[in-house]
Amino acid sequence: MKSTNAVLSDSFTDLLKGLGIKKFVKEGDIILQEHAYLNSIPIVLSGSIKVLRTDEDGREILLYYIKQGESCIMSFLGGIHQDTSKVKAIAEEDSEILFIPIHAVGMLLKEYPEWLEYIFSLYHKRFEELLDVVNAVTFKKMDQRLSDFLYKKVEITKSNVLSITHEQIATELGTARVVVSRLLKQLEEMGSVKLGRNNITVM
Repeated sequence: MKSTNAVLSDSFTDLLKGLGIKKFVKEGDIILQEHAYLNSIPIVLSGSIKVLRTDEDGREILLYYIKQGESCIMSFLGGIHQDTSKVKAIAEEDSEILFIPIHAVGMLLKEYPEWLEYIFSLYHKRFEELLDVVNAVTFKKMDQRLSDFLYKKVEITKSNVLSITHEQIATELGTARVVVSRLLKQLEEMGSVKLGRNNITVM
């Protein structure tokens, strides 16, 4: 399992597979629900997961993606402190997830420096991604945020044809559907995207 910043050796990955439970999930399946107690942490073996935060009015905003070889640092922190989840995690695509029991997570921290380094690497990466979200919401206009969002989706799915609705985009960006529809139409007129029925082709 490999990622840009956090890498586990093959031997340690095999150790984790012996401790955890592998599950196959479909696109759209909820992996982690907000306010639920955590008894395991997920590691993505294949596919990807998106992590969102919901406010008191039920509005959601995308925080970051968990890609192959990565885990959710928020579930790690919640599980270690026996707290409830502060985020929701949903399968971005069909994925294979390895769930590591919380009791094993604590044991690994004490006995394996590689695991500790992996967790710190993930923490650093997620912190930077959350800063990017804050900067985008605070300083970027919605058209730039939309463009960044679409290109990130292309990177995650490895396809320039995105099966997604305007409503779904609005939910993940924390804005209104009419705003997304208007901006997508502008991007289409500029030749940056091609709009279809429940899909968008990024040019």
